[in-house]
Amino acid sequence: MPLKLSKNLDEVCYPFIQETSYLCDFEVLTDELCALIGAVLAYLSEDMADIRKDLEQLQPLAFHLNGSVRGRLAIEEADLCWLNARLEHYRNTLQGQQHRFVLPRGDAPVPQLNQARSAAKKAIRALVRVDQEGIEVAPILPRLCNLMCNFFFYLTLVVNQRRGFVETEFVSKSYGPHR
Repeated sequence: MPLKLSKNLDEVCYPFIQETSYLCDFEVLTDELCALIGAVLAYLSEDMADIRKDLEQLQPLAFHLNGSVRGRLAIEEADLCWLNARLEHYRNTLQGQQHRFVLPRGDAPVPQLNQARSAAKKAIRALVRVDQEGIEVAPILPRLCNLMCNFFFYLTLVVNQRRGFVETEFVSKSYGPHR
């Protein structure tokens, strides 16, 4: 017998929680993404005011992503342009350190930024599945998720650089030159 939602609304966290579609998974993941951005904000020190301002603007976009498949598309090209400009700004502050692949390390909020990066990847994967289910996905949605993922990665590097944390570069044995 399939699970049914309780008639007691206090026992229902989300009206679509028992759907088998990946759309619900996408919505849960973007909810998690929004919460992770909030966690990052809680850990930011006063000397990270520029990052705080950017994340305060970015956080609502995670919730706009959430409803943009089931409801009305709430992401605009201007949102991507803004985030791309901010990513470029932070990339430029890294002074040649931006093309390294590093192990995900550092003090809070770096772990939370890495979790947000992973949540953005999971949201992209869920969108792929939603599309495969025949539900229309606006191309701007995975573009924004990809951009968010890259943005969070660069923020980890920037936060660690500002704190003087020395990154540990990762060199893959799987894809690098054979020895």
